[in-house]
Amino acid sequence: MSDVVSDDATVLVSNQGAVRTLTLNRPAALNSFTAAMHAELLPALEAAAADTGVRAVVITGAGRGFCAGQDLRDPAMVGSVDVGAVVERHYRPLATRVRTMPVPVIAAVNGVAAGAGANLALCCDFVVAARSASFIQAFSKIGLVPDCGGTWLLPRLVGRARALGLAMTGDKLAAEEAVRIGLIWQCVDDTALMDTVAALALRLAAMPSRALAETRRVIDAAMPLDFDAAITQEADAQRELGLAHDFGEGVAAFFAKRTPAFKDR
Repeated sequence: MSDVVSDDATVLVSNQGAVRTLTLNRPAALNSFTAAMHAELLPALEAAAADTGVRAVVITGAGRGFCAGQDLRDPAMVGSVDVGAVVERHYRPLATRVRTMPVPVIAAVNGVAAGAGANLALCCDFVVAARSASFIQAFSKIGLVPDCGGTWLLPRLVGRARALGLAMTGDKLAAEEAVRIGLIWQCVDDTALMDTVAALALRLAAMPSRALAETRRVIDAAMPLDFDAAITQEADAQRELGLAHDFGEGVAAFFAKRTPAFKDR
């Protein structure tokens, strides 16, 4: 896919080697979601998933924010609105697509991530945040519950007590505190954010993509399982991966003391 540079695009697409970056591009509105943005973001993710040349995806925001959640001024939200239908139409497929990408996904949180914007970030495999960034479960402020996967993600990331506290109060959580409580992976100085994310993305792109995606799947699937069922799932996954190219290549590279060339996806 060629880079998208149109000023009218609400999602910009760029490539660095095998890394594809999707930039939410409504900076004047802190990249809040509109129906138009959804109409560009999900297809961009689908295109990245279908492109075998893409081995890692980065999602970030233009300007000073990552994503402020749903834009309540969007025409789709004006008047008597079935908010559940909005979730089903837009946020459910968005969250599901991110959680099932065939390659690792990194959220580069460059500023405020609020509401569905915060939970979009948490759907990603890695969240790297600028030190000035913050996370806000803003739903209670307008009489709603967390969406975009928030009700599933929050208690699994930080436990029930913190999940309830964040969701009910809607308090702003600084990036450094988000790291401390295990909500996100890493917090770095603002000036180092994109270089840090680029280095991580390039590292992941050189790794066995299929195994990384399967690692995500089996860890998520193991959460409600007992120990025996989880080990059975591990064996099933290893059986499939053990027959794939990347396992043989990894072993051969190990014995030859060379860098492996992984191809599976």
